[in-house]
Amino acid sequence: MEDFATTLQEDVHRYLVRRGAVDERMPECPDVEAKWPKIAEEYLPDGIREFADYPVASLGWMMFIGMAVAKYWDTDWERYAAVEDLYTPMRDKRGFDNLDEYIMDEVLNLQGDAAEKMQTLVGDCAERVKRALFRLDVEPGTIEAFKGYVACLQCMYKLGSAVQLNAMGYHMHKI
Repeated sequence: MEDFATTLQEDVHRYLVRRGAVDERMPECPDVEAKWPKIAEEYLPDGIREFADYPVASLGWMMFIGMAVAKYWDTDWERYAAVEDLYTPMRDKRGFDNLDEYIMDEVLNLQGDAAEKMQTLVGDCAERVKRALFRLDVEPGTIEAFKGYVACLQCMYKLGSAVQLNAMGYHMHKI
């Protein structure tokens, strides 16, 4: 599964580089990465429940969450670092179905064309990740399927934070 996760992240990263959404070099933001385990723990019941009928949303919402956490890191990390569970308060603002809209409207402050472009970018990434997961060809309901799904979520979280860091002007270049 480790090879799948690495290949998946490299593929989606290359796609985002071509779209001009991230730099060639992935950012390192240990504060944002450290929030992943708790976010995953809290997100999994919602994400798994929605995956059967809405796999693109189930995967895409995690990219939005990664963006939101990167924005929190940039704006007031002292406050947000102390919050153990960052996912549940985001979800509870408008519900799971509208998590994307809440993050774009109230966290990222994206409106109009910018919001539409971001929605498209996230949707394209989520569709790409969904196809990779389905090509993995594991039996649904197995531990391998679960591990594949979690690897997809982690990829979307990391790349969501990379997209937002880039959008805020954090560019990663070799020195």
